[in-house]
Amino acid sequence: MSHHGLYIEARIRADLDELWARTQEPSQHQRWDLRFTEIAHLPHAEGEPQRFRYATRVLPGLTVAGTGISAGEKERPDGTRTSALRFASPHPLSLLAEGSGYWRYVPDGDGIRFLTGYDYRPRWGALGALADRLLFRPLMGWATAWSFDRLRLWLEHGITPERARLNWLTELAVRVLVITAGCTGLALESALRLLGPYAAPLAYLCPVLLIAAVCAALFKAPLPCTPAARRCLRRPPARARAPRLLRTLENPR
Repeated sequence: MSHHGLYIEARIRADLDELWARTQEPSQHQRWDLRFTEIAHLPHAEGEPQRFRYATRVLPGLTVAGTGISAGEKERPDGTRTSALRFASPHPLSLLAEGSGYWRYVPDGDGIRFLTGYDYRPRWGALGALADRLLFRPLMGWATAWSFDRLRLWLEHGITPERARLNWLTELAVRVLVITAGCTGLALESALRLLGPYAAPLAYLCPVLLIAAVCAALFKAPLPCTPAARRCLRRPPARARAPRLLRTLENPR
């Protein structure tokens, strides 16, 4: 495994049982988690850890699937809850070969610290390791944090995951349009100078307005109804450790 595991933490003001249900029930989990298109429980013997299948639609007509095994501790003496899992994908196009992780639910005042730590082994040798370090791992970290904030919006404000995604796409489209229009306007600004002294004041004012608009589109904080990865903590505290429960799970081969 990599020595640079991923850590994401969100603070969610919600009922602990409700948060547990929306993260443990596959039909609920797949609605808010950007990393998965489908999650389904598999048959298992009573008393054994839960097995599951997950799938991600990479491209239209191309779905990468894998299996996993999970276990949860819903009642702990300190009032927290824990869920641990191991997963693997035999699909040759899946960069992610196998991995493990955990979720922790830590009541904290009027909210819950919902956090995850996970790591995986990439395939494809040295090329896969390079692609993972430069692209895939940062993307996975962003997707996890974005998804956690989408879950927060659902629990705190009743914004469904589907609506939150639409809000995000709409805001992204507006930002792209503003940036495109701003860059185009800056390129055309010099043409105003050719119109003579009457257009000169406008020629000098336009770049200022266009630059201000582009900066707003690039750096303005997302709207409160839009999911944003930046709202989540991405660095683990020094005391963060994987739960003991994880050691009890076998690899889902």
